[in-house]
Amino acid sequence: MNLANLDLNLLVSLDALLEQRSVTRAAQQLGLSQPALSASLARLRRHFGDELLSRVGNAYRLTPLAAQLRPRVRLALDGVERVFSAQPEFDPAESTREFSVLVSDYGCAVLGDTLAQLLSEEAPSARLRLAHNTPDAVDQAQQTLLSTDLLVLPHGFVTDLPHADLHRDRWVLVVSADNAEVGEALTVEQLRTMPWVATYHGPTASTPAARQMRMLGIEPRVQVVTESFLTVPGLVAGSDRIALLQERLVQLLPLSAGVRALPPPFDAGPLVEAMWWHPVYDRDLEHEFFRDLVRRAAHQATEPVL
Repeated sequence: MNLANLDLNLLVSLDALLEQRSVTRAAQQLGLSQPALSASLARLRRHFGDELLSRVGNAYRLTPLAAQLRPRVRLALDGVERVFSAQPEFDPAESTREFSVLVSDYGCAVLGDTLAQLLSEEAPSARLRLAHNTPDAVDQAQQTLLSTDLLVLPHGFVTDLPHADLHRDRWVLVVSADNAEVGEALTVEQLRTMPWVATYHGPTASTPAARQMRMLGIEPRVQVVTESFLTVPGLVAGSDRIALLQERLVQLLPLSAGVRALPPPFDAGPLVEAMWWHPVYDRDLEHEFFRDLVRRAAHQATEPVL
């Protein structure tokens, strides 16, 4: 397809139409007249050979093709905005950019405050957006990172993308502080028989330590699944459940959390937290600044776990 023959302004109209699902509301959003946007919709329908918006009663719904196009259009517009906002020089003190990071609540607890403080000192007019990562976002990391600056998560999930290691941690097992069935150590048999709180439990959504445990033939009896590490202590305290957590996160818990940490009776392997980005941003000056900021935040916020 020859892009020179396309009116790329139609991308803006298409994005508004797919978001608003109404010509009237989309026209208001863009500050255009309704006839002008109706003309754009007609051109889009001819181009795609699809209605895009189909009337159902008094409302419009996206056609299957339109639903498929919606995330692609957003990604395309994000890319266009980045292209035309690029500058030959970058001064953090003058930047008004929003830097975005997909990160778990564990990563946010360890790095978030330090990162926000550094950004406020060096780029006071910039903004930091910390969004919760999801299994779908991680599974489609290359596409996700076209519209997000960084993805922060351990090794073992993403491959074939540029990355930089941030800090190391260790996995520990947590049990209720009042669990009289557990002594100073856990056995492999207890790991098999005790009920578990699992994080990100699924075919592709699982912590590296949990995958390592299964490779050793230890299949946990999962009773509760959560996609938030910070909810794990509350789901373990006062119960007979067990869970894997990062040692740094356990150290940040209040003394009243009601859990205690024990070393695993197997080699859980180290946890190496890293940041990942799309290769199109390798030489982006703003992106280079932000990556360096995240590295320095990780250095300040963490100490080696002995």
